[in-house]
Amino acid sequence: MALLERVATLVRANLNDLIDKAEQPEKMIKQVILDMQNQLLQVKTQVAIAIADQHLLLKKQKENEQTAEDWVRRAELAVSKGEDDLARAALDRSISAKNMAASFAEQVADQTSQVENLKTALSKLELKLQEAQNKSDVLIAQHRRSRTLERASDARMEINGESNGAAFDRLKNRVARDEAVSQAKAGLATENIDDRLAALEKDDAVEKLLAEIKAKKAS
Repeated sequence: MALLERVATLVRANLNDLIDKAEQPEKMIKQVILDMQNQLLQVKTQVAIAIADQHLLLKKQKENEQTAEDWVRRAELAVSKGEDDLARAALDRSISAKNMAASFAEQVADQTSQVENLKTALSKLELKLQEAQNKSDVLIAQHRRSRTLERASDARMEINGESNGAAFDRLKNRVARDEAVSQAKAGLATENIDDRLAALEKDDAVEKLLAEIKAKKAS
Protein backbone atom coordinates (compact mmCIF):
# COMPACT_ATOMS: atom_id res chain seq x y z
CA MET A 1 0.00 0.00 0.00
CA ALA A 2 1.12 3.56 -0.74
CA LEU A 3 1.24 4.51 2.94
CA LEU A 4 3.73 1.74 3.77
CA GLU A 5 5.86 2.74 0.77
CA ARG A 6 6.04 6.34 2.03
CA VAL A 7 6.88 5.10 5.51
CA ALA A 8 9.60 2.81 4.12
CA THR A 9 11.10 5.76 2.24
CA LEU A 10 11.24 7.82 5.43
CA VAL A 11 12.70 4.95 7.43
CA ARG A 12 15.44 4.36 4.84
CA ALA A 13 16.29 8.05 4.66
CA ASN A 14 19.82 8.89 5.77
CA LEU A 15 19.51 12.04 7.84
CA ASN A 16 23.20 12.93 7.50
CA ASP A 17 23.04 12.73 3.70
CA LEU A 18 19.83 14.74 3.60
CA ILE A 19 21.36 17.52 5.66
CA ASP A 20 24.61 17.53 3.67
CA LYS A 21 22.67 17.96 0.42
CA ALA A 22 20.21 20.54 1.73
CA GLU A 23 20.67 24.23 1.04
CA GLN A 24 18.81 25.02 4.27
CA PRO A 25 19.60 22.14 6.68
CA GLU A 26 17.59 23.46 9.62
CA LYS A 27 14.49 23.93 7.50
CA MET A 28 14.99 20.52 5.89
CA ILE A 29 15.35 18.57 9.15
CA LYS A 30 12.26 20.26 10.57
CA GLN A 31 10.34 19.28 7.43
CA VAL A 32 11.55 15.67 7.69
CA ILE A 33 10.40 15.49 11.31
CA LEU A 34 7.04 17.01 10.35
CA ASP A 35 6.63 14.45 7.54
CA MET A 36 7.44 11.63 9.94
CA GLN A 37 4.92 12.90 12.46
CA ASN A 38 2.22 13.12 9.80
CA GLN A 39 2.99 9.64 8.49
CA LEU A 40 3.10 8.30 12.04
CA LEU A 41 -0.39 9.64 12.70
CA GLN A 42 -1.67 8.05 9.48
CA VAL A 43 -0.07 4.70 10.30
CA LYS A 44 -1.56 4.73 13.79
CA THR A 45 -4.98 5.37 12.26
CA GLN A 46 -4.49 2.56 9.74
CA VAL A 47 -3.35 0.18 12.50
CA ALA A 48 -6.48 0.93 14.51
CA ILE A 49 -8.71 0.40 11.47
CA ALA A 50 -6.91 -2.81 10.50
CA ILE A 51 -7.22 -4.23 14.02
CA ALA A 52 -10.92 -3.35 14.09
CA ASP A 53 -11.42 -5.11 10.74
CA GLN A 54 -9.45 -8.10 12.03
CA HIS A 55 -11.73 -8.41 15.05
CA LEU A 56 -14.80 -8.09 12.87
CA LEU A 57 -13.61 -10.78 10.46
CA LEU A 58 -12.70 -13.08 13.33
CA LYS A 59 -16.15 -12.54 14.82
CA LYS A 60 -17.78 -13.46 11.49
CA GLN A 61 -15.60 -16.56 11.26
CA LYS A 62 -16.64 -17.77 14.71
CA GLU A 63 -20.30 -16.98 14.07
CA ASN A 64 -20.29 -19.12 10.93
CA GLU A 65 -18.43 -21.92 12.70
CA GLN A 66 -21.08 -21.84 15.43
CA THR A 67 -23.84 -21.78 12.82
CA ALA A 68 -22.34 -24.84 11.12
CA GLU A 69 -22.30 -26.71 14.43
CA ASP A 70 -25.90 -25.67 15.15
CA TRP A 71 -27.09 -27.07 11.80
CA VAL A 72 -25.30 -30.33 12.49
CA ARG A 73 -27.17 -30.67 15.79
CA ARG A 74 -30.43 -29.93 14.00
CA ALA A 75 -29.62 -32.54 11.40
CA GLU A 76 -28.99 -35.06 14.19
CA LEU A 77 -32.33 -34.11 15.72
CA ALA A 78 -34.06 -34.58 12.35
CA VAL A 79 -32.45 -38.01 11.92
CA SER A 80 -33.61 -39.04 15.38
CA LYS A 81 -37.12 -38.09 14.35
CA GLY A 82 -36.90 -39.97 11.09
CA GLU A 83 -36.83 -36.75 9.05
CA ASP A 84 -34.01 -37.59 6.65
CA ASP A 85 -34.95 -34.91 4.11
CA LEU A 86 -34.95 -32.28 6.83
CA ALA A 87 -31.62 -33.63 8.04
CA ARG A 88 -30.16 -33.32 4.54
CA ALA A 89 -31.32 -29.69 4.31
CA ALA A 90 -29.77 -28.91 7.71
CA LEU A 91 -26.48 -30.52 6.71
CA ASP A 92 -26.49 -28.55 3.46
CA ARG A 93 -26.75 -25.34 5.44
CA SER A 94 -24.08 -26.54 7.83
CA ILE A 95 -21.69 -27.07 4.94
CA SER A 96 -22.45 -23.59 3.57
CA ALA A 97 -21.79 -22.04 6.96
CA LYS A 98 -18.57 -24.05 7.32
CA ASN A 99 -17.38 -22.86 3.90
CA MET A 100 -18.20 -19.29 4.85
CA ALA A 101 -16.26 -19.72 8.08
CA ALA A 102 -13.26 -21.00 6.10
CA SER A 103 -13.47 -17.95 3.81
CA PHE A 104 -13.50 -15.62 6.80
CA ALA A 105 -10.56 -17.56 8.29
CA GLU A 106 -8.51 -16.77 5.16
CA GLN A 107 -9.45 -13.11 5.42
CA VAL A 108 -8.52 -13.11 9.08
CA ALA A 109 -5.09 -14.51 8.20
CA ASP A 110 -4.55 -11.84 5.54
CA GLN A 111 -5.77 -9.13 7.85
CA THR A 112 -3.52 -10.37 10.65
CA SER A 113 -0.54 -10.18 8.30
CA GLN A 114 -1.47 -6.64 7.32
CA VAL A 115 -1.85 -5.63 10.96
CA GLU A 116 1.60 -7.01 11.76
CA ASN A 117 3.11 -5.16 8.80
CA LEU A 118 1.49 -1.93 9.92
CA LYS A 119 2.64 -2.46 13.50
CA THR A 120 6.20 -3.10 12.31
CA ALA A 121 6.13 0.00 10.12
CA LEU A 122 4.74 1.99 13.03
CA SER A 123 7.50 0.78 15.34
CA LYS A 124 10.24 1.56 12.82
CA LEU A 125 8.82 4.99 12.07
CA GLU A 126 8.56 5.79 15.79
CA LEU A 127 12.22 4.87 16.22
CA LYS A 128 13.22 6.90 13.16
CA LEU A 129 11.26 9.89 14.40
CA GLN A 130 12.88 9.63 17.82
CA GLU A 131 16.28 9.40 16.13
CA ALA A 132 15.54 12.45 14.01
CA GLN A 133 14.36 14.43 17.01
CA ASN A 134 17.36 13.40 19.10
CA LYS A 135 19.84 14.03 16.33
CA SER A 136 18.33 17.16 14.82
CA ASP A 137 20.29 19.62 16.98
CA VAL A 138 23.48 17.55 16.75
CA LEU A 139 23.21 17.10 12.98
CA ILE A 140 22.54 20.77 12.39
CA ALA A 141 25.48 21.74 14.62
CA GLN A 142 27.73 19.28 12.76
CA HIS A 143 26.61 20.71 9.46
CA ARG A 144 27.32 24.25 10.62
CA ARG A 145 30.81 23.24 11.74
CA SER A 146 31.50 21.50 8.44
CA ARG A 147 30.37 24.58 6.51
CA THR A 148 32.58 26.79 8.68
CA LEU A 149 35.57 24.51 8.14
CA GLU A 150 34.85 24.45 4.42
CA ARG A 151 34.79 28.25 4.24
CA ALA A 152 38.02 28.42 6.28
CA SER A 153 39.66 25.90 3.95
CA ASP A 154 38.55 27.91 0.91
CA ALA A 155 40.04 31.03 2.45
CA ARG A 156 43.35 29.26 3.11
CA MET A 157 43.39 27.96 -0.44
CA GLU A 158 42.87 31.46 -1.79
CA ILE A 159 45.72 32.73 0.38
CA ASN A 160 48.02 29.85 -0.49
CA GLY A 161 47.07 29.99 -4.13
CA GLU A 162 49.52 32.87 -4.49
CA SER A 163 53.03 32.25 -3.14
CA ASN A 164 54.46 34.43 -0.41
CA GLY A 165 57.31 35.31 -2.72
CA ALA A 166 54.93 36.61 -5.36
CA ALA A 167 53.06 38.64 -2.78
CA PHE A 168 56.36 40.06 -1.46
CA ASP A 169 57.54 40.93 -4.97
CA ARG A 170 54.30 42.73 -5.66
CA LEU A 171 54.66 44.69 -2.42
CA LYS A 172 58.32 45.45 -3.22
CA ASN A 173 57.37 46.76 -6.65
CA ARG A 174 54.70 48.94 -5.09
CA VAL A 175 57.21 50.44 -2.62
CA ALA A 176 59.77 50.99 -5.38
CA ARG A 177 57.17 52.74 -7.53
CA ASP A 178 56.10 55.00 -4.68
CA GLU A 179 59.74 55.82 -3.98
CA ALA A 180 60.36 56.64 -7.62
CA VAL A 181 57.38 58.95 -7.70
CA SER A 182 58.63 60.74 -4.57
CA GLN A 183 62.11 61.15 -6.07
CA ALA A 184 60.64 62.46 -9.28
CA LYS A 185 58.64 65.05 -7.39
CA ALA A 186 61.70 66.08 -5.40
CA GLY A 187 63.71 66.28 -8.59
CA LEU A 188 61.16 68.54 -10.15
CA ALA A 189 61.33 70.84 -7.14
CA THR A 190 65.16 70.92 -7.29
CA GLU A 191 65.20 71.61 -11.01
CA ASN A 192 62.90 74.56 -10.46
CA ILE A 193 65.32 76.16 -7.91
CA ASP A 194 68.34 75.55 -10.14
CA ASP A 195 66.60 77.14 -13.09
CA ARG A 196 65.72 80.22 -11.09
CA LEU A 197 69.28 80.62 -9.74
CA ALA A 198 70.77 80.15 -13.19
CA ALA A 199 68.44 82.81 -14.55
CA LEU A 200 69.55 85.24 -11.85
CA GLU A 201 73.23 84.54 -12.56
CA LYS A 202 72.61 85.08 -16.26
CA ASP A 203 70.85 88.37 -15.61
CA ASP A 204 73.72 89.48 -13.40
CA ALA A 205 76.28 88.65 -16.08
CA VAL A 206 74.26 90.56 -18.63
CA GLU A 207 74.17 93.62 -16.37
CA LYS A 208 77.92 93.47 -15.81
CA LEU A 209 78.60 93.30 -19.55
CA LEU A 210 76.22 96.17 -20.15
CA ALA A 211 77.99 98.27 -17.49
CA GLU A 212 81.37 97.52 -19.04
CA ILE A 213 80.14 98.63 -22.48
CA LYS A 214 78.73 101.85 -21.10
CA ALA A 215 81.96 102.55 -19.23
CA LYS A 216 84.02 102.15 -22.42
CA LYS A 217 81.85 104.54 -24.35
CA ALA A 218 81.96 107.15 -21.64
CA SER A 219 85.80 107.22 -21.53
